[in-house]
Amino acid sequence: MKPSSSLSNDQKLKICHHKAANPSIKQSALANWAMQEFKLSKVPTQGTISNILAKRQQYESIDSTELTSKRQRAVKHPELDNEKACQFARQLELGERTPEFSNGWLAKLNIRHGFKAQKSYGESGSADLDAIDRNMPTIKEKLQSYSLQDIYNIDETRLFYRMAPDRTIAQRQIEGSKKDKTRLTFVFAANADGSHKMEPLIIGHAQRPRAFNRKSGEQLGFYYRSNAKAWMTGLIFREWLQKMDQQMQDANRKVLLLLDNALSHVVRDLPLTNVQVFLFPANTTSKIQPMDAGIIAAFKRRYRRFQLQDAIDRDEQQKANIYKVDQLIAMKWAKAAWNDISSKTIANCFKHTGPFERETQKNEVGSEEQDIENELKDAINQLPISRPMSVHELINPEEEQQVAHEEISDEDLLKLSSFQDQEKEGRW
Repeated sequence: MKPSSSLSNDQKLKICHHKAANPSIKQSALANWAMQEFKLSKVPTQGTISNILAKRQQYESIDSTELTSKRQRAVKHPELDNEKACQFARQLELGERTPEFSNGWLAKLNIRHGFKAQKSYGESGSADLDAIDRNMPTIKEKLQSYSLQDIYNIDETRLFYRMAPDRTIAQRQIEGSKKDKTRLTFVFAANADGSHKMEPLIIGHAQRPRAFNRKSGEQLGFYYRSNAKAWMTGLIFREWLQKMDQQMQDANRKVLLLLDNALSHVVRDLPLTNVQVFLFPANTTSKIQPMDAGIIAAFKRRYRRFQLQDAIDRDEQQKANIYKVDQLIAMKWAKAAWNDISSKTIANCFKHTGPFERETQKNEVGSEEQDIENELKDAINQLPISRPMSVHELINPEEEQQVAHEEISDEDLLKLSSFQDQEKEGRW
C-alpha cells in the first residue's frame, strides 16, 4: 500500500511538540521532518503546517482515544439532533422526564439499528440474460476474426465533478435529494489488450466556459465538444467515429468497434473504411461491455482521489466550499486519471466479460484498484461530513450511469455537412 499523505491527530500533536522543542526550526524544515518521521507520500504544504501549529491547544485537548483518528468528528447540525430528541420525547409522552441526549446520538442510533444513509437511485437497467445467451455465439464468432489489439470498445459516462461524498439519511431508497450536479460527459475507448487508450472526448455545457479564459478546448489540450445539456448526440458521435476511422486509415489498420445501441450511436450512411461497427444486442451491455466491467470505475477511482485530496487540502487551509472546483481543473484531473489507468487493468476488464472468456486469467491488477479504494476510504474519513458515502457509492452513483443520448436530427446533419467541408479545407 502506498504511504499516506494525511496526518492523524497524534501526528499533528507530535509536530506541535517538535516545534516547541525546536523553536527556531522553519516550517519548511518542519514539513520535511514530518514526511520522514511519519513516512508520508508527500511533504505537507506550508499552509498545512501553519494550520496545525495554530491548533496546538485543540490537539492537546483531544481525548487519548481519538488521537489515532485523522479528524475529530463533529456533529454538523446538533440543533437537528436536539429537535429530533424532543420530538421522540413528545411522542413517548415523557413530559418532564425527558432525558438528555448527547451530540451525535442520532447517528449512533442509525448504526445500532441498521438504518443506512443511502443515495437515492433512479431505476437501474437490468441485463437480459436470455438475450446474452442467444447472442453470445454470434459475438464470439465475430471477435475471432480480429486480434485483441484490433478490438475496441467505446462507452460514455457522466461525471458530477463537484459531488461531495455525502448521502441522505434513510433506511430505504428515497427521492428528493438535491446535490451539486455540475456535470460533464466523458467518452472513453480502448482496445482489448490495453495497448491503446484513445484520447477521451469531453462534452460540456458551454463552448468556452469561463475557466477556459476565452480559449477553446483544443487550445487547452483537450478533445472537447459542447451542447446545452452536455449530452452525447448523434452529431458528436458521428464526428468521433469518422475521426477514429481516419486515425485507423493513417495507421493502416482494420479494427472492430464494439458499442451499445444508444440513440446517439447512429452509423447509417457513414463511409467508414477501416472501422467495422458491431452493436451489442439491447439490454446486454451491463454484462458484456468491457467499459462497464471496470474500466470506467477505474477512471472514477482515480478522479475521486484527485478530488478528495484537493478537498482535504482546502479544508486544512480553512477554505469555504471545499468541493467547488472549476471545469478546467476537473478536466485536467480527468485526463490525468484516464492516463493513469494501466494496460493491464484495461486488458483485465476485457477478459472478465463474456465475449472474451477464452482469455480469462487471474486478476492481475485487483490489488492496485484495492489500494486506491483504501486511499479513498482514508480520505473520506478525514473530511468534515457527518454521513459519508461508501467508496462504492462514490464511484458508482446511479445518476452518473444514466447518460443522456440524443438521436441525430436534420439540424445535426446540416452541422455535420458544414464540419466535413471545414475538414476538407484543413480548418479543424
